[in-house]
Amino acid sequence: MKKYSIYFLVSIAVCSLSLSISAQTKKKAVKTTGYTSFVDPFIGSALHGHVFVGANVPFGAVQLGPVNIKAVDWDWCSGYNYSDSTIAGFAHTHLSGTGIGDLGDIQFMPTTGDVKVLSGDLSGYNSGYYSLFSHKEEMARPGFYSVKLKRYNIGVRLTTTTRVGFHEYTFPKSDNAHIVIDLQKGIGWDHPVETYIKQVNDTTVIGYRHSSGWSVDDRIYFAAIFSKRISNFAVYDSLAKAGGTELKGRNVKGVLNFATAAGEKVKIKVGISPVSMENALANINAEACNWDFDKVKNDANTLWNNELSKIAIKATPARMRTFYTAFYHTMIAPSVYNDYNGDYLGTDKKVYHKPGFTNVTTMSLWDTYRAENPLMTITQPQRVNDQISSMLAIYQQQGRLPVWPLMGSETDCMVGNSAIPVIADAFLKGYTGFDRDLAYEAVKTTAMGDRRGLKFVKELGYIPADTQTESVATGMEYAIDDWCIAQMAKKLGKMDDYEYFSKRGRNYANYYNSETHFMRGRLGANEWRSPFSPFVSRHMKDDFTEGNAWQYTWLVPQDVEGLMQLLGGRDAFIKKLDSLFIAKGDMGNEASNDITGLIGQYAHGNEPSHHITYMYAYAGQQYKTAEKVRFILDSFYTNKKDGIIGNEDVGQMSAWYVLSAMGFYPLNPANGAYVFGSPVINDAVLKLAGGKSFHISIKNNTGANKYIQSVTLNGKRYPKAYLLHSEIAKGGNLTVTMGSKPSAVFGVAPSARPKSVY
Repeated sequence: MKKYSIYFLVSIAVCSLSLSISAQTKKKAVKTTGYTSFVDPFIGSALHGHVFVGANVPFGAVQLGPVNIKAVDWDWCSGYNYSDSTIAGFAHTHLSGTGIGDLGDIQFMPTTGDVKVLSGDLSGYNSGYYSLFSHKEEMARPGFYSVKLKRYNIGVRLTTTTRVGFHEYTFPKSDNAHIVIDLQKGIGWDHPVETYIKQVNDTTVIGYRHSSGWSVDDRIYFAAIFSKRISNFAVYDSLAKAGGTELKGRNVKGVLNFATAAGEKVKIKVGISPVSMENALANINAEACNWDFDKVKNDANTLWNNELSKIAIKATPARMRTFYTAFYHTMIAPSVYNDYNGDYLGTDKKVYHKPGFTNVTTMSLWDTYRAENPLMTITQPQRVNDQISSMLAIYQQQGRLPVWPLMGSETDCMVGNSAIPVIADAFLKGYTGFDRDLAYEAVKTTAMGDRRGLKFVKELGYIPADTQTESVATGMEYAIDDWCIAQMAKKLGKMDDYEYFSKRGRNYANYYNSETHFMRGRLGANEWRSPFSPFVSRHMKDDFTEGNAWQYTWLVPQDVEGLMQLLGGRDAFIKKLDSLFIAKGDMGNEASNDITGLIGQYAHGNEPSHHITYMYAYAGQQYKTAEKVRFILDSFYTNKKDGIIGNEDVGQMSAWYVLSAMGFYPLNPANGAYVFGSPVINDAVLKLAGGKSFHISIKNNTGANKYIQSVTLNGKRYPKAYLLHSEIAKGGNLTVTMGSKPSAVFGVAPSARPKSVY
């Protein structure tokens, strides 16, 4: 290892001294109040929600929470599932709502008695060091988590800053107490490549964990400062105890040993960094150089209240709980991926200093471009700029925009180039906090590449089904991307590009089979993949991604009018759309687990269906949108532990609820319009940039009154079935009056219907 700088060693001494002094002062905890009181982080933690449970701050680098033993199974992608009763450690990084498990870095676990840290079977209670726990002795709030470890009678409290995890362990009387630092364990696919740990002095331990999984090259460094002096420190590899207080290897663990009095609290500050152990310590000094746990917890609560207050709603208590928990879930990621001084690790594995923006990671773009990112353009203007700047930096580092970036690696997970709609949406809405010329260069260069089927898109206008799996899903996502580029080109006056990408934006039609009336895998000019069933879905083996032809036939949010014409006109469009919600058929044994929340063949538990209910408005039948949307809001989102019908997918499932509950949704992800649905709240005030606000008032909104009767905007009649982002951004007042029967006029006239281009 390299020698440590004087700054590094002095920082340890200074911070340790101030921590020791502040530890002598105890302050009474402040009661949690405000919008956070409506949030239940356990909603979505059962069944297939896969949400993160633990302590964090909005968009924080640290997600500090429990890891169950079964964290290798699909329903444990976040490391935790409410059905479990075991805890193997408390990790500092987690994913929320994904369909793949990763992270779970730097796990801490307090124990007493004989410590068992070597690799072995964890199936029996007496092997390993995990503990049982009861939900009756567990609590989670925004920025806070607590639990009692039954095996050791140890109370655990956790909170965080952006880059620091704060642990507080209350021990029983013991002459043989320990804290295990496990650098071997991860979640799901995550496996260690190289790990390192070192005791620097009697209160400080440093180290790193390099691992490979979904993120093929995840590097995380840490520094941990303890409130109690370490009487003995032991290091282990995967097979045996090693000598000394420093060890590098693949499966390293460290064990702190000491005696504790009954009720003694041992606190730990753990700073993490993508760059270095020195920066990890500097993050502690900058963000949490004290031992006042309750202050840090209350500061985290304040941060969450500030963010949650950006949408102030009035609704029934149950709706308030569901709404604010959903809003909370939209702000776990994208997560900060830099140090307090601005340093971050690029996808090229170079360290970048002072980039001029907050670098972020964990961007589930295939999911989030549909609603999560449009929601952020309303509630998170600065973070929109930071996210796009982060994506443009990745473009410069790897020569193309990211697909699904995670912890400094490109996962290439999911189909399409979904960074493009996110960039286009902000660009077209007038965002200027990023390099707009570079943004256009990035989207065009990415779309003109040859990777992942783009070569065939350029040559043929479609991806032959015998050249790669998921060809239809990929090609239809590319058509959405290309339409978005065309709109950017038009705004920039690049009319040749506009014509070219507009044509590519209509490539979805090349997958439409007029004999079956479905999108279908295409082999050649007049040849289609056979056999064909619109119901069957073969996960990662056929032409669709986590879906079937019934669902993907509607994946044309960029050109609903064109799809309507392709299907035979308005009446045929409505008839087939009606059929989607009643069609019954067997998807087969190989269908994706992600296909959940079925209404006929509509699958709300997965993202390609999320816009479909709003398509009725394009045909002048907004009332049918209201019926379907209200059913989904009532049935597929609840305030129970299994209250999310499918994978949360890093905020997208919840963003659909947040927007739809207020009464509108961005069917087209980048044309700046929101289609009206069926609001379930009574009142909402959106806090906007520049001190503006947009007030939504819902009149006569009882349970049976799911149909919009009329709308006024700033006191004037507003007959349109859509609302432009530009109207919201100006601030103002929207009043929606509801009724128990469909209106004969609202949204019916062709001039009142939403359209693809405004």
